[in-house]
Amino acid sequence: MNIFLRVSAQEKILFAKNLAVMTKAGMPILDCLRLLQKQVKSKSMKKILNQFIEDVANGQFLSASLEKFKNIFGNFAVNIIRVGEASGILYENLNYLAEELTKKQALRRKVLSALIYPAIVVVATVAITGILIVYVFPKILPIFKSLKIVLPLSTRILIALSEFLFAYGVYVAAGIVILIIGGWLLTKVRSIHFLMHRSLLYLPIAGSLSQNYNMANFCRTLGLLLKSDIKVVEAINITSDTLTNLVYKKKLENLAREISRGEEISKHLEEEPHLFPSMLTQLVAIGETTGTLSETLLYLSGFYEEKFEEATKNLSTVLEPLMMLIMGAIVGFIAISIITPIYEITQGLKQ
Repeated sequence: MNIFLRVSAQEKILFAKNLAVMTKAGMPILDCLRLLQKQVKSKSMKKILNQFIEDVANGQFLSASLEKFKNIFGNFAVNIIRVGEASGILYENLNYLAEELTKKQALRRKVLSALIYPAIVVVATVAITGILIVYVFPKILPIFKSLKIVLPLSTRILIALSEFLFAYGVYVAAGIVILIIGGWLLTKVRSIHFLMHRSLLYLPIAGSLSQNYNMANFCRTLGLLLKSDIKVVEAINITSDTLTNLVYKKKLENLAREISRGEEISKHLEEEPHLFPSMLTQLVAIGETTGTLSETLLYLSGFYEEKFEEATKNLSTVLEPLMMLIMGAIVGFIAISIITPIYEITQGLKQ
C-alpha cells in the first residue's frame, strides 16, 4: 500500500531532474521510466516506478499514474506534470518541479540548522544536570547530613530536589512521557492545531520566521503554477495544499472562493496585513494590472527566502549565547551548592 512507501525529498528531486533531462533529449516517456527504474536503489521508489511503467505502457498519462501516489508527491507535482503533458512542455515543468522541491528542501534544512545547536545545548544541559544530581550529589549528601552546620539555601534546594527525584523519579518520568504524548495527540485535533499555528505567528522571533517561510512557499508555488498556465483558482487551491501553516491554508481556501467570484487577489490579501505584508500586496496588485503576476510572485519568493535566511542566522546568533548562559547558570548553581558547604567545612577546620 502507498502509506507504507517512503520516498525522501532528494529522491523526488532526482526523479524530476533526471526525467526532465531525458524527455528534453527526446526519449519516449516509457523508456525514461525504465531507465530510471534501473538506476534507483530505494525499494519504495522502485515500486513506484514499476507502477508508472505499467500504467504508461497501458496508455495512461504519467500524471494519472502519479495521482495514485499523491500522498507522496503532492498535488503540486501531479498538476504541474499534467499541464506539462497537455501543453507539450513536460521537460520545462519537470524542471519547475525539481526547482520547487529543491527550494523547499533548502528551506527545511535552514530551519533544522537553526535549531540543531540549541537542541544540542539543551540535551547537554539536561544530561550534565542529571549526572550531577543523580550520581555525584548523592555520594556527597551523607557527609553534609552528618555535619551539624546550617547548609546554604542553594544546597538545601538541591538536597530537596535530589531526594524528590529519588523518591518520585519514576512518576516524574512517566508524567513527562504522558505530557509529550498528550501534547502530540492534541496537535491532531484540527482546532487546537490551528490555534497553535495562529499563536506561532504572534511570537516575536518565531512569528517572523513562520511568516517569511510561508510567504516564500506561497509566492514560489503560486508563481510556478501560474507560469505553467494553470488557472488561478486551481493554482491557489493547490498552493494551499502545499503550505504547512493551517492559518495560511484557510486564508488561501477563502481566497480561492473570492477569486472564483471575480475578486482580485490583492484586494483579498490587503484585508490580512498581519499575514500578508503590504509590500507583497502592492506588488501583487501591480502584477495583476500588468499581466506579470507569475514573474512578480517568483521575484517575491526570492525576496522572502533571503529574509528567511537572514532571520535564521539572527535566530542562531541570539539563541547560542542565551543557551550557553542558561546552561552555565544551571551547572554553576549545582557546582556552588556542592562547593560552598565544603568550603565552609574546611574553613571551620582551619579555625
